Amino acid sequence: MSVPIVLASGSAIRAQLLKNAGVPFSVQVARVDEDTMKRALLAEEASPRDIADALAEMKARKVSDKVPGAMVLGCDQVLDFEGRLLSKPETSEDALAQLKALRGKRHMLLSAAVIYQDGEPIWRHVGQVRLRMRSSSDAYLRDYIARNWDSIRYAVGAYKLEEEGVRLFAAIDGDYFNVLGMPLLELLNFLAVKGVIDQ
Repeated sequence: MSVPIVLASGSAIRAQLLKNAGVPFSVQVARVDEDTMKRALLAEEASPRDIADALAEMKARKVSDKVPGAMVLGCDQVLDFEGRLLSKPETSEDALAQLKALRGKRHMLLSAAVIYQDGEPIWRHVGQVRLRMRSSSDAYLRDYIARNWDSIRYAVGAYKLEEEGVRLFAAIDGDYFNVLGMPLLELLNFLAVKGVIDQ
């Protein structure tokens, strides 16, 4: 079955995951006001899991209206730390404060994916990964941020596990693809069952 797949995201890592898996797709970035939606959901006391799911759905729905018949994939990732949401750091000082708060403790990454087709949701999944940070020194954290700021400024929690950020961690429990921001195995299973990709 030849159903076009559209990734409603400008994320280079998500595009790379699909490309590496041999999934044919195009990219159409969803223009949405994530911050406003996130604030509204937080005001309604939505859980971090529900926020990730809602943001992924918003992106898929927005692009689905423009590409009839296509399967549009929207994704979002949030960090749940003791029941509250951590966002991308705005400054290096924010990054340091986040990493100091997280060190020696556990947190959870939630990676949501939603597929829309013809304006309707047809599949969704929220993957979870539990992580525990080492008790890194203030000096190491400051040096880490200085070395990696250009990359981690766009990452929730101020780290990327596929880069030097892996040194911040003592334990990771869960699927690595969810760490990278996409529940890839579950997505591939769905596409295979639907006959969109060969199995």
